[in-house]
Amino acid sequence: MKKTIVEVRHYLARLVLKLCRPTFQSLNEEFRRQRRREHEQVVAGLVAKTGSSRLLGKVAIVTGAATGIGRATAVLFAREGAKVVVADINEGAGQETVQEIVRSGGEAAFVCMDVCHDSDVERMVRTAVERYGKLNVLTNNAGILKYGTVENTPPEDWHRVIDTNLSSVYRCCRHAIPAMTKSGPGAITNIASVQGVAGFQNAAAYAASKGGIIALTRQIARDFAVNSIRVNCICPGVVLTPIFGSVLDSPLNREAMLNEMADHSQLGTYGLPEDIAYAALYLASDESAFVTGAALVVDGGLTSQAH
Repeated sequence: MKKTIVEVRHYLARLVLKLCRPTFQSLNEEFRRQRRREHEQVVAGLVAKTGSSRLLGKVAIVTGAATGIGRATAVLFAREGAKVVVADINEGAGQETVQEIVRSGGEAAFVCMDVCHDSDVERMVRTAVERYGKLNVLTNNAGILKYGTVENTPPEDWHRVIDTNLSSVYRCCRHAIPAMTKSGPGAITNIASVQGVAGFQNAAAYAASKGGIIALTRQIARDFAVNSIRVNCICPGVVLTPIFGSVLDSPLNREAMLNEMADHSQLGTYGLPEDIAYAALYLASDESAFVTGAALVVDGGLTSQAH
């Protein structure tokens, strides 16, 4: 009889949940839409107030600066007083980033380059020094994403992701550090990912590259503290960037995709490129003078959740 009572309770609980689920879903979706609107308004307000000269007198390089996090970072650095070298393989979009900076009264130069080519990286650093006289800040943001497990990821995809995401950090730091050492204190920020600290499905090469960035960041920080160069990385969570563009372009998929992205955050919304840019600004500025070897997680609480 006791077992029957328990079974009845479970049945009633499932029935109530089934009947109420549409209401719960509706409330949850409205909550997420409201949080998205609130967050976008906060970021817009921050951008409107930007201009306190936190990077005044500094020269910065941002790779992958044509779109997304890279563009937001380059634009923010310029608004805060830095002269910015915008580096990207996408010349058209990279020039648009420069134009946005110039329209806002900033100073920037574009270098069309591939972070997988050592000669291009050397030319990028040389351009910064020859044009602006020094190099103080490097933000290694360039990266790509290929989905797949270790079983079904083709070797060419694996090597391309590792080369673009991880080996590029080695190349850029290798060429930038001598210039930074001559210029005085320097700050390097590498864009990693929460996939470097937690496991997610179907992104083996990407996760390996981002985990490698975190380890390499700590190593470079240890090796070059004596040169007065600080080295940190940022681990973004789900951020609304062009990676999701093709999916979000479809009206049928857009709301569902935005809701799914928001579900990865305890704050009920996804991140914006500016969220990561402001973290990069802090690490590039003198405000973080006592911060090196750190992995700053900016993920809306994603990795703090129990799974």
